[in-house]
Amino acid sequence: MSYQQHNPPHPGELINEVYLKPYEGKLSRSEIARRMKVSRPTFNRLVNQESNVSPEMAIRLSKVLGGTPQSWLKMQANYDLFHTSKTAKLGQLRPFNFEELEA
Repeated sequence: MSYQQHNPPHPGELINEVYLKPYEGKLSRSEIARRMKVSRPTFNRLVNQESNVSPEMAIRLSKVLGGTPQSWLKMQANYDLFHTSKTAKLGQLRPFNFEELEA
């Protein structure tokens, strides 16, 4: 079962496409990391899709780049659910029939 019909972007991909590429030469990864008070390697791992948005990172992204912390976390959750739904071994799982249990 797929949780979404399309492949949702990783938050790092969005950061790269919306905030870095359009402002190339005017805004750097180092500058964003500095404003977020995180190390450049930490920010690079996020942009390179090697790490995920934590609640604390979501708050930092919200303060520096905009959006709400919830929107950053939701984007991460959508990405994770989509990819996990493709690899999780769920074939033997069966739901409870709660109507039968009530009888």
